[in-house]
Amino acid sequence: MTFIETRGNDGTKPAEVSFSEAILSPSASFGGLYVPKRLPTLDFDFFKAHIGSHYKDLSRALFEKFDVDIDEADLNKALDRYDSFDDPENPVPLVGVEDDAFVSELWHGPTRAFKDMALQPFGYILSKLAEKRGEKYLIMAATSGDTGPATLETFKNAAEVKVACLYPEGGTSDVQRLQMVTEDAPNEKVIGIHGNFDDAQTALKNLLSSESFKNRLSQSHTKLSAANSVNFGRIIFQIIYHIHSYLQLVKKGEIGLGEPVYLVVPSGNFGNALGGYYAKKMGLPVEKILIASNINNVLSDLITKGEYDLTCKSLIQTTSPAMDILKSSNVERVLYDKFGPERTKELMDDLDRKGRYRLSHDELAMLKEDFDATFSSDEEGKEVIAKYAKKGYVMDPHTATCFKAYDKLRKKSLKTIIYSTAEWTKFSRTVSAALGYDAERDLDALEWVSEHYRVSVPKMIAELFEKPIVHTTVVDKEKIEEEILSFI
Repeated sequence: MTFIETRGNDGTKPAEVSFSEAILSPSASFGGLYVPKRLPTLDFDFFKAHIGSHYKDLSRALFEKFDVDIDEADLNKALDRYDSFDDPENPVPLVGVEDDAFVSELWHGPTRAFKDMALQPFGYILSKLAEKRGEKYLIMAATSGDTGPATLETFKNAAEVKVACLYPEGGTSDVQRLQMVTEDAPNEKVIGIHGNFDDAQTALKNLLSSESFKNRLSQSHTKLSAANSVNFGRIIFQIIYHIHSYLQLVKKGEIGLGEPVYLVVPSGNFGNALGGYYAKKMGLPVEKILIASNINNVLSDLITKGEYDLTCKSLIQTTSPAMDILKSSNVERVLYDKFGPERTKELMDDLDRKGRYRLSHDELAMLKEDFDATFSSDEEGKEVIAKYAKKGYVMDPHTATCFKAYDKLRKKSLKTIIYSTAEWTKFSRTVSAALGYDAERDLDALEWVSEHYRVSVPKMIAELFEKPIVHTTVVDKEKIEEEILSFI
């Protein structure tokens, strides 16, 4: 399989690249992204054959369909990282919370967030590619709270790889910040910035496309890549769990094979939703993908009105900070798939230059074929947390945004998969406040929720509060490049 560019080719880059090239150098022409030239098709027989498959076996089968240039032995080693999850036999549990609603828990890995599902195997593959090529890489990550810890975890002490992780100072939970600033691997640098996630992500994209930055890196014999979901190496792993969760419903006898379901996805940068969209296109029986946002609701505006307008918005910090995003990168891949490279470039140029774009009536109708969307306020999310905690299920505030979409957007009585993207422990003060206890510190909230709702705090979370702070750098966004170069 080869990969092509969302905004067309500028004549300086190859018209098509391999999977390994796309993940090692993820910046495409005109600031665009790489996408598969064509998606493979999954038929009834494929799904039937994998109803009882182990997660790793399903992953191998999907990679075989994509036919990418990754050695089988390297892929197997990468997938073996799922063995470190809570239950190696079932790294993605599916938990019933209503008769027709099931939560796919994507957070049972080492950093307690869904980013581990992709970054754990992806980190191994990218490091192995660099090692085989005898090349050194700087991996950049911009985080709203979960990508950073997962990136640092997967690449720590990796050969031939250094990591620079950007996060918005004050824009993450205490646990998320501690997961980053206590990381002591010598090949990793964590940089807080005065700004928000969009500032961090814009800095990342600008550096990925900056020839002068790349030239300065080359003086240290270092090449540049990224761990954010702008990298398709992340997205391919995010397709798998949508298929796995559907097949778990079949295995449990909740649906028949071929019966459609709704997917409800809490969305910020849209990579998780994109994985579901690709799974649907490949043949997974999905009625619609329901997008849940917080009050930074650019995605619901786009999907319900056809408008992506940043000129009248400023980023609002919420209790679901991983979704505090206005520039949602992976929407571009859906635009490309729906409308082609010329129109995608036109729309993205409008967003860059004017701060907005608008879809035509027909284009919006095409988008609505696969998506619907709504958003929740912080208070609505807290009400959901309290409601389900009383029933015995404790969730984080991002998962809580999904239940408004589950209640309001479904047009048919179909079983629904709700994606839980983080364990409650990463946002314990929000959870404890929803349950009636306003804690001053994350540690107090963790202990209170654990005691009163009989849920455990994993060792890797509890230990954070005893670890020394290693990274103290916080800079203005204009200083990011020099900070990274001094680290290299």
